[in-house]
Amino acid sequence: MIDTTLIFGLGASFYSLLETLWRGYTHWSMALTGGACLLTLYRLEPMLRRRSVVRKAALGSLIITCYEFIVGCVVNLGLGWNVWDYSVQPLNLWGQICLLFSTLWFLLSFPVQLLCRYLHKKLG
Repeated sequence: MIDTTLIFGLGASFYSLLETLWRGYTHWSMALTGGACLLTLYRLEPMLRRRSVVRKAALGSLIITCYEFIVGCVVNLGLGWNVWDYSVQPLNLWGQICLLFSTLWFLLSFPVQLLCRYLHKKLG
């Protein structure tokens, strides 16, 4: 239970910091999303150890993009909170996900892989 809370908290904190550095602010729903993303990637890491780093990064991008789409549909489209809107980006889906950010998630997945492996070694 402590591992779960720690990993979720790290993901929530890291994503909030990253988003604040990127666009100057964040929203609490993004902290929850970041926590869920890191926890998912952390739990998948042992099963993916033998995969190439590029495949793991592609899977990481897919997972993060899926979380972003689901959360976006709830908080932006369903609740109307307008936390983000990618509708001006090319190749977007309902303004909730787009190719640019999926590519950024792919790049972010490389250091996240290292972090997950490190945390597994430390937390056992």
